[in-house]
Amino acid sequence: MEYCKIDNTYIVRIFKDEEITEKIKELCKKENIKLGTITGIGATNDVEIGLYDTDNKKYYTNNLVGMYEITSLLGNITTKDDEPYLHIHITVADLNNYVYGGHLTKCIISATAEIFINVIDGNINRRYDGIIGLNLMEIHNENK
Repeated sequence: MEYCKIDNTYIVRIFKDEEITEKIKELCKKENIKLGTITGIGATNDVEIGLYDTDNKKYYTNNLVGMYEITSLLGNITTKDDEPYLHIHITVADLNNYVYGGHLTKCIISATAEIFINVIDGNINRRYDGIIGLNLMEIHNENK
């Protein structure tokens, strides 16, 4: 991974065979990023995406292996237990332009990924909600 910062935005390039979420978390820890948005594009040959079943409070995941273009990577950075917490969704397209998307669990880069992280001054923490079964953002007016 290599990156630079311009104003409040990190421009990140993730290399072949690196995993996106690991590298973004590594950057967040190194640069003390606690709140931000993530956008990106690239290529992958191994991606795991999921869908959350609200009735059963369980993620169902699919692993896609092969040639895929990352047509959209969107997400946010918050914190949980003072650690970076990523919530990212991904859309990938195969050779026939069939598109798959969902909650990103794992994504190994096959060529490159170009990611922009817009840092927001502040901190939003997450807390587990037993009713929903997810780590939800704690939004309070004092977070401004």
